Amino acid sequence: MLENISALFEKGQTTLVIGASGSGKSVLMKCLVGLVQADSGEILYDNRDFVSLDYEAKKEVRREIGMLFQGAALFDSLSVEENVGFPLKMFSKLSKSEQLDRVNFCLNRVHLDNANKKFPSELSGGMKKRVGIARAIALNPEYLFCDEPNSGLDPLTSRVIDELIQEITQEFNITTIINSHDMKTVMDLGDSIFFIHKGLLWWQGTNKEIMHSGNTELDTFLKAYLF
Repeated sequence: MLENISALFEKGQTTLVIGASGSGKSVLMKCLVGLVQADSGEILYDNRDFVSLDYEAKKEVRREIGMLFQGAALFDSLSVEENVGFPLKMFSKLSKSEQLDRVNFCLNRVHLDNANKKFPSELSGGMKKRVGIARAIALNPEYLFCDEPNSGLDPLTSRVIDELIQEITQEFNITTIINSHDMKTVMDLGDSIFFIHKGLLWWQGTNKEIMHSGNTELDTFLKAYLF
């Protein structure tokens, strides 16, 4: 259960949400994207209260949201091109040729120019995550949510994914929120960090401040994941 969480996520910035398993960070993300209905409070997207919007209005907000799931969550029976084009087919009014142009643009942006006809079973873990990013930005979102984007990746591939998310966030001025246990990601990208503890926003600051927070619970969390 979450209580009294007040947070501001800025355009063009990557915000890291950290916390132990069961702390509430995944519930927070699910509330923000509408997978869990908040019992009270407000979730404001450019002054639109997502909690109180009707179904059609929520659909409009969701079109502005890109989501990178922990396991990439690609459709195994669809090619890379079809996976990236799926949200365009579902939610855009683009012609087929315009959809393909957008798919190719997104694949080029994540450095997968020649992967259109491949299937998920033919891809490495890092390639799957990059396809997931391409799909997440297909509709040119205002907001990008990433759930443990480095899960299951080796350190080198993790850095590639981190850099790609940061570049895309800044290049397209996206508001990006990442749930992560990866402290390298936190230290590299964490210009804004929120530490969730027992459903409460326990600490917030930057990667420059986190090692000297003086917060007992945060220090305990960091020792568990850094050492």
